[in-house]
Amino acid sequence: MGAERLAKFLSRSGIASRRRCEEIILSGRVTVNEVVVLEPGYHVQAGKDTISLDRRLLNHDLNQRRKLIYVALYKPVRYLSDLLSHSERPVARSLIAIDSYLFPVGRLDYHSEGLMLFTNEGTIANLIMHPRYGMEKEYLVKFKGSLSDEALRVMVEGIVIGGLRYRVSRIRFLRHSLANSWYSVVLTEGRNRMIRKMGEKIGHPVLKLKRIRIGPIKLGNLAPGEYRFLSASEIKNLIDLTQRSV
Repeated sequence: MGAERLAKFLSRSGIASRRRCEEIILSGRVTVNEVVVLEPGYHVQAGKDTISLDRRLLNHDLNQRRKLIYVALYKPVRYLSDLLSHSERPVARSLIAIDSYLFPVGRLDYHSEGLMLFTNEGTIANLIMHPRYGMEKEYLVKFKGSLSDEALRVMVEGIVIGGLRYRVSRIRFLRHSLANSWYSVVLTEGRNRMIRKMGEKIGHPVLKLKRIRIGPIKLGNLAPGEYRFLSASEIKNLIDLTQRSV
């Protein structure tokens, strides 16, 4: 991987949002090659420079002997996806009892639940997260009311929100629940609170959102707060899928 801004590296590693990472750098908590760096725009190379936050090494790619770890977690509602919390809100990483540096592969918002992947391997994480590769993410979504055919058409064809076009890859009706309805929604991109914003725009706010699949990896029967290591076959399927997308 080539050079990138330090703030971008921290954000990509799941530390926090880009803006919050800039604040962390300015506070003097980040070192590059054992020297404190106060410039968010300072360029680093993850495969060459040693980058640490609060004296904890972040780019374990430098350690060729490290064990690659892939974990599937059921993130409960009211947990943050960021590695660091700047309030009383708990972070999802705290649910994984593994004493190794792991970062989240993508995010789920605070009020959403379901499958999250954590790893210490950056290449596959990038292939999963980058919209260029079109990795599918599937969600069970409870909308207020019942979506009309027109609302479904708009969801698939796209809605412009804040100057950006939002669209789902697929949406399928599952069942009614009193005055609400459940759908399976598949995305191949992951803008912040994307499904929730679309629901608000079409007049059917999202009442519950649960991610059940990332590519070939399924949530399965994990309960909220539980996690498991990916199986060898799951890792192989994930690698094969991402390699076919390159």
